[in-house]
Amino acid sequence: MRGQDLINAVLPDELILEIFNRLDDSKSTCDSCSLVCKRWTNLERLNRRSLRIGVSGSPDSLVKLLLQKFVNVRSVCLDVRLPINAPSSSSSSSVGRRFRRRPSQPQPQPPPSKKRRYGNVAAGSSAKYPVSLSGSSEEIDPEQNSLSDAGLAALSEATKLEKLSLVSCSNITSMGLKSVAEKCGSLKSLDLQFFNISIAEGCYIGDIGLAAVGQCCKHLEDLNLQFCEGLTDTGLVELAIGCGKSLRILGIAARANITDISLEAVGSHCTSLHTLSLDSESIMNKGILSVAQGCRMLKVLKLQSINVTDEALQAVGTFCSSLELLALYRFQRFTDRSLCAIGNGCKKLRCLTLNDCYFLSDDGLQAIGAGCAELSHLEVNGCHNIGTFGLESIGKFCRKLSELALWYCQRIGNNALSEISRGCKFLQALHLVDCANIGDDAIYDIAHGCRDLKKLHIRRCYEVGDKAIIAVGENCKYLTDLSLRFCDRIGDDALIAVGQGCPSLRHLNVSGCHQIGDAGLTAVARGCPQLVHLDVSVLQHLSDIALAEVGEGCPLLKEIILCHCRQITDVGITHLVSKCTRLEACHMVYCPYVTSAGVATMVSSCANLKKLLVEKWKISQRTRRRAGSIISYVSIDL
Repeated sequence: MRGQDLINAVLPDELILEIFNRLDDSKSTCDSCSLVCKRWTNLERLNRRSLRIGVSGSPDSLVKLLLQKFVNVRSVCLDVRLPINAPSSSSSSSVGRRFRRRPSQPQPQPPPSKKRRYGNVAAGSSAKYPVSLSGSSEEIDPEQNSLSDAGLAALSEATKLEKLSLVSCSNITSMGLKSVAEKCGSLKSLDLQFFNISIAEGCYIGDIGLAAVGQCCKHLEDLNLQFCEGLTDTGLVELAIGCGKSLRILGIAARANITDISLEAVGSHCTSLHTLSLDSESIMNKGILSVAQGCRMLKVLKLQSINVTDEALQAVGTFCSSLELLALYRFQRFTDRSLCAIGNGCKKLRCLTLNDCYFLSDDGLQAIGAGCAELSHLEVNGCHNIGTFGLESIGKFCRKLSELALWYCQRIGNNALSEISRGCKFLQALHLVDCANIGDDAIYDIAHGCRDLKKLHIRRCYEVGDKAIIAVGENCKYLTDLSLRFCDRIGDDALIAVGQGCPSLRHLNVSGCHQIGDAGLTAVARGCPQLVHLDVSVLQHLSDIALAEVGEGCPLLKEIILCHCRQITDVGITHLVSKCTRLEACHMVYCPYVTSAGVATMVSSCANLKKLLVEKWKISQRTRRRAGSIISYVSIDL
């Protein structure tokens, strides 16, 4: 009967909670459940497992209030970079609402009949219904309004807490972390990130806090320490001794206070470790040797800016036979002998990243190709001695390669990609940046040999022209993401082929391709109705005709970048927004014929608009008043 609830009244709470547990983790699902009725609101609070909180304003009291509402929370992220609208103690029901308002106005209070509105969601692996409290555009001094030890003490009352992330919380100390560790013995994941914060500014998570975690949190599996300046080897050794048996993932980024002593403890006690990330110039061979010998189950190893030589990486190849991912960043002291050891010993390697490793050559990459047949992802960035011959070996032996990225590889030529096209039929993503010797022939072969290609990114490869992209349009029917930035030889004919042959295209970036005009973009607009992102900045020949076609043919468009398009006018903007009702972001800086009227049209027509980048003088007072409720970023000063 209309007006009566014949189902909800007979359903017990346990059954409703079980239904909640079987729903997906999306924000819309969470909000929908909590808005049904007061009973469902209370039950949804009981079922919420994750909170993501901006720690500015009055974070200590906010944390206490949230934990009173969500008593079964398992995961908490406290991030100073997230702005919040802190609720008052007398109006606790406003927690989680987002009010879009001008900073100068007081926060509006909704009438009792208004439905609850939660903020953005950041779903975690253990979260059922995460919530983010954000939306205020006010700038608050983080030093005066940051989370303190009192807030962590309140957080420690969440005794079921399993995951804690503290990002740039500059006022907390070891005492706060110790209070959490002593009461939250079930903690499994701890993330401490203090970027650009020094001890002098107030952050001092030191050895006492980390030692307390080691003593009390015996189930800790995931630990991430990013520039915790108060930590030394003492704290990390204590933690390794206390949590070594359970620790699976360890990430460390430090300047000089974490040395080989810590890694020796990790190698001795953390025998089940499978992921290790290190960024520290004070780490030497001895520490890596200890980890390689003690952590034989290691599957993921990421090393950046550490002073190790071939001796350490040869040990990794010898002892870590289960290694699946290896990433090496900014290495100055190891050679091809290291990669030969990896190729000989790590037969399960699937992902390899080589970034600014200056002493590697074709011989090292050949050893990887010959020994690691399971390789599916390869990124080579700034390794200037690696050339065509090394990559040819990958094409001959690594048949399962699905993603290839080459950055600043001046010695790699067309023949290398031709070999990839013959041997790696399952390639789905190709990234090329500043590869001067790669041209049309290479991309032509890729298009014919790798027909499952879904993502193609090319930037500043000046030998790539229409011939290559026409072949992509004719052969790569499943292409969804195409980026051709500053490729001067690509024109309308290329985009016409893409528009006719790639109906699933969703992302297109042709910024800086000066030969592209209305004809090319018109073909894309007519042939790619699923387009959601379009970047046509710095296209001098693009006019209102193209924008009208985009508006007509791409109704799903969410983001468009029109910067430095000097022929676009208010007329084109009007045609665009008349049909692209889902538009969320628009950049149109340095479009001289777009006036304040065009900006006003954009603001008034796009109800979902969240970001508008435009010269400040083009924002009228009326637009500014209207934009305050629908745009996050109104303008920039030029």
